[in-house]
Amino acid sequence: MPDLLQAISRSLSSDVQTLATISQNVANLNTPGYRGVRAVPEFASEAGMRVAIDQQDGGLSQTAGAFDLALRGPGFFVVERDGKMLLTRSGAFHVDSEGFLATPRGDRVQGLAGPIAVPANGTLRADAHGELRSGDTNLGVLQIVVAADAARLRPAGEGAYFYEGGLAEWTGSIVHGALERANVDPADETIRLMETTRHAESVQRAISIYDKAMDVGINRLGDN
Repeated sequence: MPDLLQAISRSLSSDVQTLATISQNVANLNTPGYRGVRAVPEFASEAGMRVAIDQQDGGLSQTAGAFDLALRGPGFFVVERDGKMLLTRSGAFHVDSEGFLATPRGDRVQGLAGPIAVPANGTLRADAHGELRSGDTNLGVLQIVVAADAARLRPAGEGAYFYEGGLAEWTGSIVHGALERANVDPADETIRLMETTRHAESVQRAISIYDKAMDVGINRLGDN
């Protein structure tokens, strides 16, 4: 019986974790560059589940924004936050008060030679390979990295990720004047929600049956 109870408990825990990922995905449907998350089996872990990040491209929204950039293919922009290098897919950038290209939170976008400075009142042009220019001034090349082991990506908040792992060659492209939409399909999330809810309800029924069986067993022992 203890093995059965443990199996039921793990199954319900998996459903709870799945529901948490669905909630997170739905909450970020309108977050540029958001990567959907999924709870997937991992038998080596005690919980039996881990959260995996979906690496599929999201759709494009053409904004014509001078500092909006969208990535196509696997890869991440590199930004600096509190002295740490983080990865992000969101290219909704602006020029901060000190003249550096930054995220809405203030994380500075990194080029191959460090933070990217934009001339006062300057514009921005980006080619498909990440080379940046403002008028006739070359601003450098964006630092784009590919996480070779996506399972090691960990959310850092506000669309950024921690990553400590190997890197692979970036072979994607950049679209200027556009933003990548979240790679989350509302219809898929609705189906996952319905399936997970039904499964959780069946697990709860199994718990109820187990509880009643234990109650009957204990009462019979008491009668003896």
